[in-house]
Amino acid sequence: MITAKGEDRTAMGLKAALDEGVQSAVKQLAKENGFYDSPFRILVPEDAQKVISKVKMVPGFQDVEEKLITQMNQAAELAADKAAPIFLDAIKNMTIKDGVNILMGEQDAATVYLEDKTRRELYKEFLPVIRTSLEETNALTYWKSVVSAYNKIPFVKKQNPELDDHVNNKALDGMFDLIEEKERGIRNDKSLRNTELLQEVFAKQDK
Repeated sequence: MITAKGEDRTAMGLKAALDEGVQSAVKQLAKENGFYDSPFRILVPEDAQKVISKVKMVPGFQDVEEKLITQMNQAAELAADKAAPIFLDAIKNMTIKDGVNILMGEQDAATVYLEDKTRRELYKEFLPVIRTSLEETNALTYWKSVVSAYNKIPFVKKQNPELDDHVNNKALDGMFDLIEEKERGIRNDKSLRNTELLQEVFAKQDK
């Protein structure tokens, strides 16, 4: 049985673990090619594939897919670093009861909790950053030129899939997936518990 004092320590330990996981994930994804060279690489949305398949035949757009993938991932990398404070604020709001339940829960319980409580707000806060990042990498301007070229092709149905929504969701998916990896690591690998508090707290779930 975990005592009241133990519950408080548990919450502290989980916050420390999540904080470490978030910081590590942000640092990893925010570096150059952090998304592009990872399993979380953002690909062109399905709705855009019909546009790309046609536009590839237009002179000057042969490499359209790779160029868009590069720009979208650069946008996500720029945004990743700016998202850290939003994640950290959410971690601070975790209650003592939440901490105990998470510790004794599934391998991804902390990540599931964090995503459930913050996904909608994170999306709302993250979207302007993604849009700015897409503008900084010229992805939106380039995409408009691609769509314009596509829509000039005879007999095609006009298209304009939203890149910002796609990149936003995929960037958040990647972050949560990486945070989950960090959580599973600290739950299962004692060598990753690099403070006395983490060792003490996670020893309780080992029993």
